[in-house]
Amino acid sequence: MFFQESETVELKEVVVDDIKKEIIAFANCDGGKLYIGVQDDGTVVGLDDPDGVSLQISNMVRDAIKPDVTMFLHYRTIKEDGKEIVAVDIQRGPDRPYYLAKKGMRPEGVYVRQGYSSVPATDTAIRRMIKETDGDRFEAMRCLNQELTFETAKKEFVLREVEFGPQQMSTLKLIDQDNLYSNLGLLLSDQCVHTIKVAVFQGTDQTIFKDRREFTGSLMQQMNEVYDFIDFRNQTRATIEKLLRIDVKDYPEIAVREALLNLLVHRDYSFSASAFISIYVDRIEFVSIGGLMPGIDLEDIMAGISVCRNQNLANVFYRLHLIEAYGTGIGKIMKAYESLEEKPSIETTKNTFKIILPNINAKYETGMASAPKTELITNSAAGTEISLNNEEKVLEYARSHGTVTRNDVIALLGVSTSTASRVIRKMVNSNLLKQNGKARNTNYTVIK
Repeated sequence: MFFQESETVELKEVVVDDIKKEIIAFANCDGGKLYIGVQDDGTVVGLDDPDGVSLQISNMVRDAIKPDVTMFLHYRTIKEDGKEIVAVDIQRGPDRPYYLAKKGMRPEGVYVRQGYSSVPATDTAIRRMIKETDGDRFEAMRCLNQELTFETAKKEFVLREVEFGPQQMSTLKLIDQDNLYSNLGLLLSDQCVHTIKVAVFQGTDQTIFKDRREFTGSLMQQMNEVYDFIDFRNQTRATIEKLLRIDVKDYPEIAVREALLNLLVHRDYSFSASAFISIYVDRIEFVSIGGLMPGIDLEDIMAGISVCRNQNLANVFYRLHLIEAYGTGIGKIMKAYESLEEKPSIETTKNTFKIILPNINAKYETGMASAPKTELITNSAAGTEISLNNEEKVLEYARSHGTVTRNDVIALLGVSTSTASRVIRKMVNSNLLKQNGKARNTNYTVIK
């Protein structure tokens, strides 16, 4: 038999570590044959223990190559010129890309056959193999990064009294049957590469920035931090009618919540671009990457019909009681504005989905209050309006009560624990408040 290396044939005199790369390359391409006991020039040198060599290769492959490719390797001992050699037939694998476990699904761990050599695959080739194997659904594809952590997600699951262990991760499809992380796992991990950019503008257009931030990390972290960022700026307008005080926020909290969840759950994560939230004086715009799903138009969405792009991600949010059912979010947003003159609107393009929430209180104000959380209280006797921002309200409370605690700030401003902590920390850093005590005994007094 004549031996010569080619795109589908590799010759090795003895078992060396590089054999793993050759096997990976054949499994990722069109398969091939590996002959052990034959020199590069085709000279047969033979093996003393062909069975031992077959076992050695089998153990090497089992421990070093992921996903499991052992079932696609077949070993034969053949005689050539009175000498025994081992022939390994490698089939094209169905779970491509195959890679070195220590290197991961990166070019240095994934190999393909190019001419007579096995070479590192490009990022594009790796993604193409994943797409061909796993289909077009981004969340179901295997993640390129298999070194993920889930500290933020674990805290969210514990907070909502939902278990989060290996079994639950498998059920929720964060990991597959080979214990490999899916892209859904990436989205919930601390290493999530997708972000949300939020910008605050001074007027009704993008001429002047007041603030801008980019939120990173697990989607759970982004969800909480973005909501707090918006809530901190969701001002309250309070009026006094006789003995009745009426508080109206700029934006109904349920509408903000549902618009944010819609942006997270329905976004097309196959695009690397960030999602955008723009806060103007008269509206908030939530812009999600990815237009409507094929076969669905805007009228269908308004009627409550929903075709979920990220079914597994939506299921996670459902398990965490963040959403009640698919397709109800838009209805809740519209209902929040049901008795109001202002109405939300939705705009779509081929690759974007925008929800616009109008500022309910915009019509009452011309300057649109430069400070966050400004409360306008109408004095029924004098007919004048007193403008109090968060810091002024906290200072006034501390002066009248002697001290103020974080729980006092939560009740006073009607904000979350993290937002209250942020307000207090800012005031301490600005030398407006002094911290006294520690842990549960912590309180704050006004610096005179």
